Parts: sequence; structure tokens; C-alpha cells
Amino acid sequence: MTVTEMMPAAAAGDLKAFYILGEDPIMSDPDTNHIRHCLETCDFVLLQEIFPSETAPYADVLLPGASFAEKIGTFTNTERRIQRVNKAIESPGEAQPDWWIISELAKRVLADGERQVVEAPFSGWDYEDTAQIMAEIAALTPSYAGVSHARLAQGETLQWPVKDENHPGTPILHVGKFARGLGRFHPIEYVPPAELPDEDYPMILSTGRVLYHWHGGQMTRRSKGLLEIYPQALIEVNEDDAAKLGLNGNNRVRVSSRRGAIEAEALVTDRVPPGMVYANFHFPEASANELTIAALDPVAKIPEYKVCAVKVETV
Repeated sequence: MTVTEMMPAAAAGDLKAFYILGEDPIMSDPDTNHIRHCLETCDFVLLQEIFPSETAPYADVLLPGASFAEKIGTFTNTERRIQRVNKAIESPGEAQPDWWIISELAKRVLADGERQVVEAPFSGWDYEDTAQIMAEIAALTPSYAGVSHARLAQGETLQWPVKDENHPGTPILHVGKFARGLGRFHPIEYVPPAELPDEDYPMILSTGRVLYHWHGGQMTRRSKGLLEIYPQALIEVNEDDAAKLGLNGNNRVRVSSRRGAIEAEALVTDRVPPGMVYANFHFPEASANELTIAALDPVAKIPEYKVCAVKVETV
């Protein structure tokens, strides 16, 4: 199941436990009230995190993970560039790197013969460091076959696929021809959104991020510099709609959908067209996902974050 299928499965009693690592579904999943219900219904919730989050109160067990600055390993970005990171500071309290927590948990589960549900992987779970884990990845994953901590430590800039230990990596993925031919085309039929404006909810809500924050904002809202630039949730309203609502640029607005309501300061702007408002989900006091609908794309299972019907009122 995808994450968006797991939540309703928990509410239906078909999924009994969650192990959530570095994610905050209360902030990032659609229809927050429904997500609260799903987490409350679930028998057991384990959360592995670096900061308290909006999901934390629903966890039966909290495991303290280490942040990027407190561990050794690699990050691979969307440019396919594999980047080595080194430990800069010690972790606070009992926080541990994610790989260590997962390994220790796996060893405890596998030690109980009656509960053993998976076979130990390539090298078992007795890793000494992340270099060994990368060696296992290289042995099992052809596109990482030539990647090692030793090469990265020497300053090599590797972008997968790296076919063997002598391969320089692949800065440009498609040269001369595409990896799978000239292309693959699929005709599709237009499917309208699950919810469109009507008399009761006459406007469209579109959601997304702002430049200065990321996702549920657990880290970016702890940055003094970022908060100085963008300190609170804003609802972006077109100038024409602002005039109809009687906004003067400083009014707070209440945005309601069939699932919930939020209040925030209005930002009058031409960045959104008439009939639409735009909200982000970085701030728990006014998260757009209190409003969004959990209707899923039938193939990708992605929620319709970008379209739902709302009404806007001045506060």
C-alpha cells in the first residue's frame, strides 16, 4: 500500500501498526481530521524523529533519531549525485543514527523465532558503520555497483549509474539516445476533480509550499532567519476577490471546506487568479491540509492536494 492507502486501512481495522520514520502525516497528508482519526484508531504507532512534531502526540513509542549534522553517510539528490556527509556534532541525549536504530530493532525482531517474518538480508544486521551498508547497496543495486565511501572520501563526484569501481559515473543520463528507446506514450481520458466549486463553497483552493519552508516545517520553523522572512501562514487572495470580500491587505480570513476550517492573514496578490486562493501547510495553526480532500488518483494514489472547494470569509 502507498501511504495514502495505509491511513484509511488503519481506520478500517485492516492495518494494526505504523512505523513512521521522519514523516509528519498530521501536517503532510490530506484531510487532517481524518488522519487524526486514523492514528487514534491504529493499535500501535512508533515514531522515529529528530524534533517533536504534530504527529508525536499520537505515538505510543518515540525513538530519537539523529539529524543530518550528527551522522555519517550519503545523500543522493535528484541530480543523481551521491554526496558524502560527515558527522559535525554529537547527537543530544539518547539520539542515534537511523541505520543503527533500524538494525537494532531488526535484530530484536529476528531473535524471536516465533516472530521471524523476514530472512536476514545480504550481510545480516550486524553493521559496524554506514560504509558496510553502502557496500551492501553496491553489491545488490547495479546502478550503485561502483559506489563506495572510499571513492567519495577521495573527492570523486559520482552520479548513478556507476557501473563498477572504475566507472566515472553518469553526469548526463541520456546521451545520443534515451535509455528506453524514443519514448513511451499513453493516451488518457480527462478525469475531473472529485470536488468542484458550488453555491456553498464557491472558490478553489490550491496548496503548496513557499520558498522559505519545507513540508511540515519541523526544521525550517526552527530557523530564526527563515522565520524572520516568513513567520506565519498566509492565505493568498487575488485582488478582485479581495475587493469583493472587503479586504484592505491586513485582514484575516477564514477558509472553510467540507472537512475543516483555518484562519490566517490574507496576502492580496496577483499570483493567484480570481476564484482561487492558495495556502501552504508549513504552520500547524493554519495548515492547508485541514481543508484538502483525500480523493486519490486511481493509478498514482496521489491525493488531490491542488483542487478542493472552499469558501472565504473575512474575520
